[in-house]
Amino acid sequence: MAAQKGKDLLIKIGDGAASESFATVAGLRSTALAFNAKDVDITDANSSGQWRELLAGAGVKSATITGSGVFKDSSADAMLRAAFFDQTLVNWQIAIPDFGIVTGPFKLTSLQYEGPYDGELKISLSLASSGALTFAAS
Repeated sequence: MAAQKGKDLLIKIGDGAASESFATVAGLRSTALAFNAKDVDITDANSSGQWRELLAGAGVKSATITGSGVFKDSSADAMLRAAFFDQTLVNWQIAIPDFGIVTGPFKLTSLQYEGPYDGELKISLSLASSGALTFAAS
């Protein structure tokens, strides 16, 4: 498999309609998706050699998304503002090139605008998963 372009890792926000469509958050220069799984430690006095033991299939799974870049004031930005100020759970998609698409509900936990006097207006955002995510392979 050939190397992929980082710019092709896309964050898309859902419009909430019955036949939901997704709009790409424009202007992002850096995006990241992280999957996490909290382990459940079941080590006890009888654990072999006192090595830690973890319970398979247990724990809490979560995902976080971050992005930052140039503010473009696209149609998706109005949806970003609404999701943050209303604190609603919105379906999002993360398109991973030549891998697949992760879809599910996320809460927009951080929305930041930065405007240095001698530079471009920047935006950064953070999302936290809130429910089951689905994966569709490319």
